[in-house]
Amino acid sequence: MAPKTLEDLFTDGVKDIYYAERKIIAALKKMIRGAQSEDLKAAFDTHLQETEGQVERLVQVFELLGKPARGKTCPAIDGIIEEGQEILEEFKGSSAIDAGLLAAAQAVEHYEIARYGTLKSWALQLGKNDVAKLLDQTLQEETKTDETLTQLAETKVNVKGQSKAA
Repeated sequence: MAPKTLEDLFTDGVKDIYYAERKIIAALKKMIRGAQSEDLKAAFDTHLQETEGQVERLVQVFELLGKPARGKTCPAIDGIIEEGQEILEEFKGSSAIDAGLLAAAQAVEHYEIARYGTLKSWALQLGKNDVAKLLDQTLQEETKTDETLTQLAETKVNVKGQSKAA
């Protein structure tokens, strides 16, 4: 068996984030249904549309790599999404549901920012500048989404979550 290389690690990482993005699409649909705030629903819906585009962009990455677009199970994203599902179930109807969902969404964003940042760096190291450019587009979207969610949390959602009634 040949020793594993950065190229192998990079390919595994792309498979990992492809799996994660597809799971995130399903989770966002549930979060849209579970959110109470129209602003939060709109933010989740916008990110759902972006995420669908990010999956398409990852398909382009696989094509550039000459590999089939296939995911690899990602226990990290599975755990983060499971936490979000628990919030949906445990805080349904509560004034804190939106704060919880927003926090879960930001945990996803932070995971994605870390993953895309690393993959972009590795792509550049491996001389895959065209791939790095695609990954950077997604990294910029994820960073912007995180900033949007932070602003929404600080100005609306967390304030409402302090009240006793929904």
